[in-house]
Parts: sequence; C-alpha cells; structure tokens
Amino acid sequence: MPRPPPVRPGDQRPMAAPPAPASVDAMPDTLFVTECFRTHRSTGALVPSGRRLARALARPLRTGGSGEPRRYLEVGAGTGAVSRHLASLLGPDDTLDLVESNPRFAARLRADPVLRPYGGRVRLTEARVEDLGPGTYDGIVCGLPFANFHATEVTAILTGLLDRLTPGATLSYFSYVGLRRLGLLLAGAPEYTRLVEVEATLAGIRRRYEVGRGLVVGNVPPAWVHHLAPDRAAASPQRAVSTVPPPTGPTAAEPESVGT
Repeated sequence: MPRPPPVRPGDQRPMAAPPAPASVDAMPDTLFVTECFRTHRSTGALVPSGRRLARALARPLRTGGSGEPRRYLEVGAGTGAVSRHLASLLGPDDTLDLVESNPRFAARLRADPVLRPYGGRVRLTEARVEDLGPGTYDGIVCGLPFANFHATEVTAILTGLLDRLTPGATLSYFSYVGLRRLGLLLAGAPEYTRLVEVEATLAGIRRRYEVGRGLVVGNVPPAWVHHLAPDRAAASPQRAVSTVPPPTGPTAAEPESVGT
C-alpha cells in the first residue's frame, strides 16, 4: 500500500476555537485502558501520565520571557495529559506541535476542550514520529513506550529527535520504575534479549546526552524523567548520532488539524 506524502510543518492547520470548555477531569479514561490492551506496543500504560509527571517533563523547557517565538514538540501525545500542561506554558507567539499515531487518541485530542481554544498555537499531526518531515524545536517531550520497541527503533527515534533540537534545547522522556525488571523476570528468551538490548541502548544514549533526571514518586506508577541535550556531546569527534533524514516522496502520513 503506498504511503502518503511527507508531513511538512506548513501543512499543519490550527485548532478551531470551541464553546466554553468543560472540565477535562470529567472526561472518561476508559479509552486509555482500552487502547492499552488493544495496542499495547504503542500505548504501553494503563493510565495517562499524571500532573506531577507532566510538570517534571516540561521543567527544562525555555518558555516565556525571551521575546522570541518558540516551537515545542510532543511525541506520543496520547489523550493529552501532558499536552494540556505544555499548552499552558506557551507564550503568546509560541507553538506546540502534537504527534500521535493512534487514531482514537488523535480523535480525543481534536475534541479536547482545554486544547482547542489555543487555535493555531497548538497543532496536531496524526502520524508516526518517524514519518515527520523536517523541522526544529526549542524543546521536545517524548511519551513513547520505548520498553515495547526494538533497540534499532529506539536509536532511530531518539537520535532523530535530538537532531531536531535547536542549540541549548532539551529532549525529555520517561520510564516507569520497576517495570523493566518485572519484564525481564517474566520474559521468555527472545523477549528477554530484546529488553536487554533496549535497556543497553537507552543507557548508552543517557551516558552521552543526559543533562539531568528526576524521580516522580507521585505518578502512577512512579517514573524516572530523563533530560537529554545534544550539546553535551557536540564537542566529541565520535558523536554517536546517526542522523535520520526526513522522509521524502510517499513515505509519511498526512497531518490533520485538531478541531475538525
């Protein structure tokens, strides 16, 4: 099946302004549970990220006060738990791009009563992160469940995102406490090997690029938040980043606007 043309930043369309928003806490969470069982590999959790985790992920973002418009990216936006906090930090000229490949989560994001009033400052692309076209960002938050991926996918995604950062910007992602060890205890031989390779890949990337981390005990489950920056390794002549070129031709998904 041919793939649609690449996603280009200019293709993204703004969210439409809705009527007065309702409380987002009233929105049901059954969708997240359903999708975890239906598409566990790409969902990876039974519940959305909590507010404490959202604040920890956003802590390094350079928001407000600079006078320069800034662009932020959230990969794996899910049902918008972190997206809503990121949007609240935007300055009047800042923008937030959301990337979500799950069509059911994307539909939830389009209808989100907190996000829709931001209009053109918050935009949604329904696509895999690997299928995004060129673009740079002043901060990136990644919510993808790397423990469910293969090591080669983890390397391609993280190095590709690091290459999208502007100088001084950070990439933040999280991992749940204890789940890796539990997975290793329960895994058969092929799955055990995959998990070990993924953890070795993440550990290597953290050794080279990590500039900070923190434990969020109040999240369910508790999570480690890792902050990465390519600047840390920029001076190394052996910088281990394999640049992932932006897709061209029929290799990427078409973006859709939130609010349609």
